[in-house]
Order: sequence, then structure tokens, then C-alpha cells
Amino acid sequence: MQFALNLEYIERAFYEEGLAQFDTAAFADAGYEAWVRGRFRQITDHEKVHVAFLQEQLGSNAPEPCNYSYPYTDVQSWVSLSQTLEQVGAAAYMGASRFVDDKDVLTASLAISHIEARQAGWVNSAVQKQQAWDGDFETPLYFSGVWSLASGFIVECPSSNPELPVASFPALTVSDSSPAKGSNISVSYNSTSADAACQTYLAWYHDMNVTYTSIDENGATTVPDGLRGTVFAGVVKNETQIAGSDATMLSGLAIFTFPYGSYAIVGA
Repeated sequence: MQFALNLEYIERAFYEEGLAQFDTAAFADAGYEAWVRGRFRQITDHEKVHVAFLQEQLGSNAPEPCNYSYPYTDVQSWVSLSQTLEQVGAAAYMGASRFVDDKDVLTASLAISHIEARQAGWVNSAVQKQQAWDGDFETPLYFSGVWSLASGFIVECPSSNPELPVASFPALTVSDSSPAKGSNISVSYNSTSADAACQTYLAWYHDMNVTYTSIDENGATTVPDGLRGTVFAGVVKNETQIAGSDATMLSGLAIFTFPYGSYAIVGA
């Protein structure tokens, strides 16, 4: 729950900061109707409630908020980033559910996860005019993979905050985050000499599946078929998926997007 609260802090601060910076006129100038900002105000309230709920559950064990920085420059990039945060949040709760023994906590976690997924779908469809869902299932992510994405927004945390059960992995850079299927892309990260001497793979996390593509000595790999919507990917040392484990991870995760229209034949 400490992990979840850290994620909720990131989301709450993001929405409070963005709405304070961009008023109704700013949204209108960016081409959005007034109701769009109104919905974002409701999402902000959701995140505040999630924070308060988790703080109450944790009591004196609750971590304090950190200082954050977000890479948006205008309303459009803020809106786009909001979808990313909600998507990662939903994936995080889904992945963490396998580690929750308390049924009451599990129910609450899934309740939050469903709201996060709804919010991500609303941003992507109603606001950005793209697909409202990615596939047949939500994609679960586990602690270290999620943290490799979330930690990029953190500037500094209070020294009194408890240590989280995550491993630190180098950031993954990709040449194209919205590539064509079958195209070649390049990936890079601060690898060790041992990594460089071994065959590595890019693991593509989509739906409840993992697809692997080999990475050559120049960091190139081929985008596989069957990907749609938001897809997460990271460099791994082999093609063995260990559910809930970061044992094969070599890099943090990157986010790819494969938009598809209302009349797309799913799976084509």
C-alpha cells in the first residue's frame, strides 16, 4: 500500500499543478470545450480521495509526498501525459493484486484500478479521439517496472520515507515510440559489459501476453505484429517470463502507442 500511495501522490500533484496552471481559457485556446476541464477536475478529486484512503489505511506507516516534475509544456501535452499516468496506475494495481492477501485490501485496490482504467479510457477516447481500450485485457505491470516509469517524475523524497520493494533499472530510450508493425527500431540503455556479451530481447507487454523480439549488436529490433493501443516494453536477458518477478529485467520500461480506429479489425 505504501507503493500505491506513492503513485497516487504523483497523480494528485500532477492534476493539481496542471489545473492551477491551465484555466478554462487555456483549455479553450487549446481547442477543448469547457466540459473537458470539468472532467479533469473530477479526476483530481478522485486522486485526492485515493490518497486520503491509502493514508488512512497506512496510518503512521504512510510515506510523505515527494517533490515532482512533469515533462509537459502545454495543455495538449498535459492531457497526453494524464492518459499515460492513468494507464500506468491501472497496470500497477492489476500487477500488485497477486501479492495482496487481505481480501478487503484487494477489493479496494481493484476498485481503484478500475477507476484508473476508466479515466485512461476517457482521456484517450473522449478527449484525444483515439481508442477507449487497448485489447481484450488490461496489462498488469509489477513493482520495479512501474517504478522505472514513475520515478522519472520524482525530484526528491523525504529521507524518512520507507524504502520500497523495487529494484532500480537504467532508463530505456527508443528511437520511435509509435512505430509501424514490422519496422525496425533501436533501443538503448546503460548496459553492463555482461549484458553486451549476451543475447538480449525486448519484451513487449500487451494484454496479458508477452512477445519477445531479439535485439542485435547495434540495439536494433523488429516491431512484432499483434500490438495495439498502449504497450509497455523493456529489455530482458531471456525469453522466460516469471510472473511478478523482475529477475530477467535489464532496463526500465518504455511506453509505445499503436492507435487504431473504430472500424479496425482487431488482430489484423
